[in-house]
Amino acid sequence: MRTKWTLILLGAAGVVLVPWMVVLGLTLPADTEVRHWSLAWIGLDVLMAAGCGATAFLGLRGDPRSRLTASATAAVAVLDAWFDITTAQSGPALLQASACAVAEAALAAACVILALRDRRPSRVNASPEGHS
Repeated sequence: MRTKWTLILLGAAGVVLVPWMVVLGLTLPADTEVRHWSLAWIGLDVLMAAGCGATAFLGLRGDPRSRLTASATAAVAVLDAWFDITTAQSGPALLQASACAVAEAALAAACVILALRDRRPSRVNASPEGHS
């Protein structure tokens, strides 16, 4: 029963976020100066590297938690790609950001494949006799 209410709350949060996005779109400045800019970007890369390392470590051990770290790493890679492109200036910087975004999209896709891969034994292999 808790799961149902959690899902209902998640759905409600998605609905509530729509008008909030409109408010942000109407009120946020078009540009701004950011403190700790390099730290923010390095932080995303640290998260991505940690996610890749954790996923590899857990996956090589056959630990099903690697699916969780792969999911989180995919999300971080997509987020990094989004900010690469949306914060880049036109010209060479945007070209470089786009190239990075393609690499991050490939990483995200690989992580999604790992996260969705079914690691349970097949029904054929799970038979008590060990054969089909």
